[in-house]
Amino acid sequence: MLYLELLLVLGLVALNGVLAMSEMAVVSSRPGRLKAMRDRGVPGARMALALTENPGRFLSTVQVGITLVGILAGAFSGASLGARLSEWLIAAGIDHAWAEPIGFAIVVTAITYVSLIIGELVPKQLALKNPELIACRVAWPMTLMSKAAAPFVFLLDGSGRALIRLFGQTESSEAQVTDEEIRTIIAEAESAGVIESGERDMIAGVMRLGDRPVRVMMTPLNDIDMLNVEDDTAVLKRKIIASPHSRIPVHAGDPENAIGIVQIKDVADILLDRKKLDIAALVQKVPLIPESMPALEAMELFRGSSIHLAFVQDEYGRTLGIVTAADLLEAIAGSFEPEGADAEGAVERDDGSWLLPGGMAVDEMAHKIGFNLPPKRRYDTVAGLVLDALKHLPSLGQTAVTGGWRFEVIDLDGRRIDKVLASRVVATHRRAGRKGSI
Repeated sequence: MLYLELLLVLGLVALNGVLAMSEMAVVSSRPGRLKAMRDRGVPGARMALALTENPGRFLSTVQVGITLVGILAGAFSGASLGARLSEWLIAAGIDHAWAEPIGFAIVVTAITYVSLIIGELVPKQLALKNPELIACRVAWPMTLMSKAAAPFVFLLDGSGRALIRLFGQTESSEAQVTDEEIRTIIAEAESAGVIESGERDMIAGVMRLGDRPVRVMMTPLNDIDMLNVEDDTAVLKRKIIASPHSRIPVHAGDPENAIGIVQIKDVADILLDRKKLDIAALVQKVPLIPESMPALEAMELFRGSSIHLAFVQDEYGRTLGIVTAADLLEAIAGSFEPEGADAEGAVERDDGSWLLPGGMAVDEMAHKIGFNLPPKRRYDTVAGLVLDALKHLPSLGQTAVTGGWRFEVIDLDGRRIDKVLASRVVATHRRAGRKGSI
């Protein structure tokens, strides 16, 4: 009889462990993985996904089960096993007035310890190791239990929802996954050797690409080799020979009035046949896109076009620059500059400071050096950040302090900020940078 009672108590504790493991598994499961398992036909995946989509009902079901098991285990162990142990203590010579409370305390302590280990800690740790698989296995009995205890589940779930609404909260968060959580997962995958460092950088580039307008990645108009249809043949030949590009944009009079591009191959064919060079006749039309167009939309535009180049225009119809499919690819995979070419990326120096190109995208800079960007900003490049901090065009050597960093203008190309030296603010820097700080 004693062994039967012990088995009954251990069975109740084990049942509590199954309920605790089910709760942790379903709550910790990722819907994306469950959907993938459902698509592969894994048994129980569909039911597990349904449980995660209605967590209030599931948690109410588990709580009903855990409460009932706890009541039964506590009442039975105290009444039955406690009484048996008290009889043994009395038989061992302990006074009756002390034997009953001592026996009850020993039984309750032992059952509590076993319940914590077998009924809580170990099952929850097992659930965290592979939550989706366990969720699939417990989904059917949990669904059955939910139907069996429907009245109690309905009461608890409804009461919980009402209390949540009373506090002005929604039942589920609006954003299930944030960019920061994705970056954390990627960093963990890299440290575990699941992905390579280069793969992490490309994934980060793809995430940044979705937030960028094309004006961040375009080549500005004053950095482009262009042909003017109004120039004479000698001037056109000279410009074509001097340009290293296979395609050259063409404008009519004003460089902001871009009309298309010419392929150098077409020009070469004309000259080799000793025909008269008519640039206007060789011009090919290219797409015109607004500067605010998201980079991902521009990529879709290039996907359906044979000319992977577009003119970027402002709201007044002025041409600001060009963007190519290669520009978008470089934003993901990094620069494709040939070996020996001047580096245009950020360079970390021995003292911990960074040499930054003014045209570098500010979100890429922030990711690389650990700079915290404000949630709302009016600039897209490092040069724009400096201008926003200073509120005027800088002179050579002028500094701006913002976000705990000191940005010094060390090279100007006319009025354009070409190179910036960024270093963390220390006590000796604060006074020098006070004028340009924000």
